[in-house]
Amino acid sequence: MEKTSTSLVEDFQRYFNLELASDPATLADVYRIRYRVYCEEFEYENAERFPDGLETDEYDGISRHTLVSHTATGMPAGCARLVLVDEDTLMPMEEHCGSAIDQDILRAYDGRRDSICEFSRLGVDGAFRRRAGEKASRFGEIDAINCSHREQRTFSLIAVATILSGLALSEVLERTHCFAMMEPFLPRLLKRSGLIVHLAGDEVDYHGLRSPYYWETREMVSGMVDDLHEFYEHIRTSFEQGNPVSAALNEGANGQPDVRIAPDSIP
Repeated sequence: MEKTSTSLVEDFQRYFNLELASDPATLADVYRIRYRVYCEEFEYENAERFPDGLETDEYDGISRHTLVSHTATGMPAGCARLVLVDEDTLMPMEEHCGSAIDQDILRAYDGRRDSICEFSRLGVDGAFRRRAGEKASRFGEIDAINCSHREQRTFSLIAVATILSGLALSEVLERTHCFAMMEPFLPRLLKRSGLIVHLAGDEVDYHGLRSPYYWETREMVSGMVDDLHEFYEHIRTSFEQGNPVSAALNEGANGQPDVRIAPDSIP
């Protein structure tokens, strides 16, 4: 990546905060993003099921969630989760798209399902996916957030940061064999940055065309382009230490990092 891209990563750390969502307030922010994206904008889920405006499901209780927030406004901007299964628990994709998954791949993890997880519920709020002048659901136009042009350039990195956060979390939790249902274009986009995923079954119509994929975290990390690898290592180290990713840029009055996640927040 060119120097301009490096600057964008630095800008992301300046304008956004990436953290584990592990308390009621941050989890509510995660579920609020999901409601706007999955219920209101794309209508993947029935909004009437969530009168409180928080999209949740039965897998959230066995998941770990990450949250990107816009530092200046406090607005929740992006989220993702890892669903942690065991021998007696199915991943959401097994429950909803089981017939499309290569069962030989799944059987390879019999007796060691505590090493696998599903990366899902990736969402970026529409207000951070629109260029200036375009309408965005609920928040109107992006200019209404009152951001500089330089800051708006970082919005495309929100999805990148949430993907890297899922990878980092899988490594920290030692759930390094990951599965996900992906739209056809996503593996191609990931490959451009050296992120290689492997097909794990057949295409299926589930909220549009999707296919199952899987990857091993360290293999994925080893192929990253240099600048993404640097960003990933920063995220992983921050999670290991229990700090928000932008902690170094969010110093309090005493000059110490404003740490908002306890070191034991990852079990």
